[in-house]
Amino acid sequence: MDPTESSVIDTPFDAALSERYLVYALSTITARSLPDVRDGLKPVHRRLLWAMRLLRLDPAGAYKKSARVVGDVIGKYHPHGDQSVYDAMVRLAQDFALRYPLVDGQGNFGNIDGDNAAAYRYTEAKLTPVAMALMSGIDEGAVDFRPTYNGEEEEPEVFPGLFPNLLANGASGIAVGMATSIPPHNVSELIEAATHLIDDPKAEDSALMDFVSGPDFPTGGVLVDSRESIANAYATGRGSFRLRASVSVEKEKGGGYHLLVSEIPYGVQKGKLIEQIATLIADKKLPILADVRDESAEDLRIVLEPRARTVDPDLLLESLFRLTALEVRFPLNLNVLDANRTPLVMSLKEALSNWLQFQFEVLVRKSQVRIGKIDDRLELLDGFLIAYLNLDRVIEIIRGEDEPKPVLMEEFKLSDRQAEAILNMRLRSLRKLEEMEIGRERERLAKERDELQKLIESPARQRTRMKRDLAAIKDQFGDDRRTRIEEVAATREIDWSAMIEKEPITVILSQRGWVRAMRGHVALDDAETLKFREGDALDTIFHAQTTDRLALFAANGRVYTLGGDKLPGGRGFGEPVRLSIDLDAEVEIVALMVVRPDTKLLIASSDGKGFVTSGVATLAETRKGKQLVNLRTGAHVAVIRVIEEGADTVGVVGENRKMLIFPLAELPELARGQGVTLQRYRDGGLSDAKAFRLADGISWALGGDSGRTRTETDLTAWRAARGPLVACHRLDSPARISSTKRQ
Repeated sequence: MDPTESSVIDTPFDAALSERYLVYALSTITARSLPDVRDGLKPVHRRLLWAMRLLRLDPAGAYKKSARVVGDVIGKYHPHGDQSVYDAMVRLAQDFALRYPLVDGQGNFGNIDGDNAAAYRYTEAKLTPVAMALMSGIDEGAVDFRPTYNGEEEEPEVFPGLFPNLLANGASGIAVGMATSIPPHNVSELIEAATHLIDDPKAEDSALMDFVSGPDFPTGGVLVDSRESIANAYATGRGSFRLRASVSVEKEKGGGYHLLVSEIPYGVQKGKLIEQIATLIADKKLPILADVRDESAEDLRIVLEPRARTVDPDLLLESLFRLTALEVRFPLNLNVLDANRTPLVMSLKEALSNWLQFQFEVLVRKSQVRIGKIDDRLELLDGFLIAYLNLDRVIEIIRGEDEPKPVLMEEFKLSDRQAEAILNMRLRSLRKLEEMEIGRERERLAKERDELQKLIESPARQRTRMKRDLAAIKDQFGDDRRTRIEEVAATREIDWSAMIEKEPITVILSQRGWVRAMRGHVALDDAETLKFREGDALDTIFHAQTTDRLALFAANGRVYTLGGDKLPGGRGFGEPVRLSIDLDAEVEIVALMVVRPDTKLLIASSDGKGFVTSGVATLAETRKGKQLVNLRTGAHVAVIRVIEEGADTVGVVGENRKMLIFPLAELPELARGQGVTLQRYRDGGLSDAKAFRLADGISWALGGDSGRTRTETDLTAWRAARGPLVACHRLDSPARISSTKRQ
């Protein structure tokens, strides 16, 4: 290489990256992840079945080692890892994964518990009748072949068989920027819908619902969506299906009962499902459930024991559907490759119509190829008949001429193929009986050719033939639905507190944010006996129940919800509350308290803004919490106070020790916001605020070590309109109405 030359190509980085990534994306979409609408297979599945066919692994034949199949596939057709190819083969053999398995496996091919298959050196496999039907016609010139990746072999571009594999077995895959998820269906329903489309190509999507009522999963279950929801998913090609386990209530002697699960949702591993239910029991998240037992043998059987016979079976079922994989949502994304290998999201009608269009093309192409073969045979038969009619002269030419072929062609007007065939005839074929047989064969082939020609020229004949062939497929592979369709109402709201054993607890929060819950209601006067980490001390202590929901208010205006049953135990120092919520270490905790839906709270920020909110507005379902107070720059949440019943007045005091009294009705009730101005300040900010009954007056500490308080019932001197710059009188004590901590 010339040292002056460089192998570095000068091109913009974004252009080079986008070009290469686009090539990768297209390869992933068209050659790996999306199925073809014509045969419903991805390349790896198609290559697996093709390799097994070439190995003569027919249903009536013997099994062969899976390792042999995998070796042929990765060596000849699919240059990828052996494990990925074997995993694809295993799935084709699992009757709980495919509605109509394409591989007949012998050995351990995994199970519904979630156990993996044995290594491919231990298992054996052959094709199923469904796979043979899917490849039917491949030797009749129905589809094109293409060279394999190394050019040494050929493989079919698609399988021509009449079995509707795409929708019958479904598919799933993740490509680049797109994905596919197609549930399995009942082949009898699909063929009935396809037959209807043959008779009425303009039929609406909704009309197909009279035939295809919904997915039909191999593991059964109950589809609980409405007909409208299913129809909308099929019409758009996108949606989801709500699938439940098949659960029955089994009565016992003495008035008790248990729940029996006989079918679980598609794709759910039985072992993980039982583990999930057992975890709920162990963590006491579902106290109305006492036990779960796996009594499965050949048939699936999971027994669920309620805590007591008085437990409502419907409530227990609804709770299990909400909390476990006894109810799942199976997505529908009918994203497939069309005949031009273009990815498209199709409706149910479009998928069936594209498949039927391909099958009509296969029918015509097979007929044309057959006509070509018949014409070739008729050409030879015509030559044989000429030879029989002129047998003596033919024999004479053969015996007398050095080059008999040209003479035969010249004298009897034969083609090269006819002359060659006559010269290759055996003497035993010169029997009279053979001549009669050739005549009958020619008559039969001519009749067959005439029928095929009529079929090619007549769309009506094609439709009739297609319906007849589809009926044969239905008779061979059709069966009853396994998944029942029972529309039910949306899952009702459940009072989850009823699922938690109600026990008294004492909640303790330290100044450094460590939280714990002691069992029982500890005397609050004994707080001095509590132990904390070095440098830490008590911040908040209060009584609650395990069924209570606690609201933690942060200085940045966010609020977080903690379950009383999920707090760490009272032994030791507890745990940092920031482990349970997403709260930065530098953000101060303002308050922690029990909040119920009907609770009213007074919220005030350091810049004198405030409003009233409800307990419902403080509930946050995620670790991130929710923003409750919109703060101005430099401000923080200063006061969180529960508004007691009967309170009609608000008292606000600033750091300047000036107090203001005004009616509570002047504050708006907001679910989120900044609020209105409670009090304005030239310097400093808000120190404290409280809602109270005006008739009861208000008290505040006098300061110092005396522990005395001052109580005023005549608050006329401090009453004014909300928000003046200067209050009427300065307080004679530190600027606190009372402690903002709940004790």
